[in-house]
Amino acid sequence: MRTPRSASGTGSEPGPSFAFTLRKAIRERGISMERICERLRERGTPVSVATLSYWQSGRSQPERAASLAAVEQLEQLLNLRTGDLLGMLSAPRPRGRSVNREAIDVAALWPEPEAVHSALANVDTSWDTRLSRVSLHDRIVIGPDGTEQTQSIRQVLRAEEDGVDRWVVIYEVDEPGGPMPLIRPVWNCSLGTVNVDQATGLLVTELVFPHPLARGESILTEHALDNPPGQPLSVQHERRCRLLVRELLLEVRFDRAALPARIVQYSVIADHERVKTLSLDAEGSVHALATDFGPGRYGIRWEWD
Repeated sequence: MRTPRSASGTGSEPGPSFAFTLRKAIRERGISMERICERLRERGTPVSVATLSYWQSGRSQPERAASLAAVEQLEQLLNLRTGDLLGMLSAPRPRGRSVNREAIDVAALWPEPEAVHSALANVDTSWDTRLSRVSLHDRIVIGPDGTEQTQSIRQVLRAEEDGVDRWVVIYEVDEPGGPMPLIRPVWNCSLGTVNVDQATGLLVTELVFPHPLARGESILTEHALDNPPGQPLSVQHERRCRLLVRELLLEVRFDRAALPARIVQYSVIADHERVKTLSLDAEGSVHALATDFGPGRYGIRWEWD
């Protein structure tokens, strides 16, 4: 296991906050808060003037799913880059007595823990528990033949210590021995060590950030998994979380020529499973949203005719 790189250039002064960045963007855009709220309402992400005022003054910050969706629209309305506001959000406050932030072993949620530990042998996982999961969005695209074509993963992470410089991905294919997906960095990350074990169907890789993060610094990253031809029929997508995730969104997009007959979302915490039936939307897609989730397994599964 490599020694983590130390932070550089972090300084002692805090960087711009979410409230400061929002307030500055509104001022430079030259648009009233009433007009901003009107535009947000037109886009299906309504926010009151009072709430927007609290956000820009620092009295509160967006945390719920609807509020985070409004922040994404704010970035567009204020001519900001994707992630300029979302990436500034500090770690969310825990809600309710059921919130559990204790991490479990990195391989505990996998059916063959020893295989996972073997795949992680030369991968740096030392920073994993120093990263808060603010937001995680998986988008799965299923082709007309019922197989998974691509998987896009977009997330907002927050460093709890100076020097955090990478995120470790563990991916397991449905049928070991077949073609493995290709991992592709998309935004704010590059590939580090990559381990592929075709026999067990495991792919492990480090996604390295552009620079070591300072304590309290957030980062928005995106990467994708592209599947070569020859994949088995896809019947589920599951996210395994060893730490609490503030907002977990799973989205599956089906080809209109091949729609499943039945879809459910499920969560498994301490071997207790909860299931809920889902319905396709008008575009042939489905999603499941969880807040303050983990440790545990959360997924969507479907049946074909």
